[in-house]
Amino acid sequence: MDYTLNCNGRLLSLDTPQVMGILNVTPDSFYADSRQTTEEGIVRRTHQILDEGGTIIDVGACSTRPGSEPVSEAEEMERLRFALPIVRREAPDAVISVDTFRPVVARMSVEEYGASIINDVGNLPFSPSPLLTSPFDMFRMVSRLRVPYIFMSSKPTMKEVLLDCAEAVDALRSMGQKDIILDPGFGFGKTLEQNYAVMQQLERMQTLQLPLLVGVSRKSMIWKLLQTSPDEALNGTTVLNTLSLMKGASILRVHDVRQAVECVKLTSHL
Repeated sequence: MDYTLNCNGRLLSLDTPQVMGILNVTPDSFYADSRQTTEEGIVRRTHQILDEGGTIIDVGACSTRPGSEPVSEAEEMERLRFALPIVRREAPDAVISVDTFRPVVARMSVEEYGASIINDVGNLPFSPSPLLTSPFDMFRMVSRLRVPYIFMSSKPTMKEVLLDCAEAVDALRSMGQKDIILDPGFGFGKTLEQNYAVMQQLERMQTLQLPLLVGVSRKSMIWKLLQTSPDEALNGTTVLNTLSLMKGASILRVHDVRQAVECVKLTSHL
């Protein structure tokens, strides 16, 4: 299906799947090469994403890897206040997404730095304490900000993911939210086998008639099955990205942009 996102007044068509490049301004994200905490590193990564064909830059300032303890709200905001002006300076026309679960951080990112998309991982099942008192806090915020919103489900089965997403969409629509992207949450709240069961049924997400984001890049569902490591998970990532595109993914969230862009070109040609 042909979807279009309104990104700060600029229409981004998803008729051809888009590639979202990951820029983590954290010292502890699970994949070491994604960590950029200096101005030089942020500049380099920003240009790399765009030069390799990425159309969205996803900036994250709080690691959500399993077992991690989230940094404070103040620390997350401080990291973004450092990084977002650099990204905006180097890529003034880029579509910037901010990866956060905190409504106040979402508001700051949009109102102060012109972020175009909010990518929300929500309440994480592995967190020692709830990250949000209610998902409605973020729903209300993004509806007020009027920016595209990525809702991620951490439910373990496709049936539960679909129900979770449907309930979220109903709530968001009731608040006036226009652009909604759905993420089945690979690696969140799912066992290894559950991740692959969701992948096997991924085309069922199309029943909700909304854009689908898939983020499997170098995740443990790949390297644990192959008995390797995140550093050796590029080939597996490419395989699952290709499968996801064939099952209807509109956005690939990745560390390795060039390879994902090639996946899009080849599958689109088919």
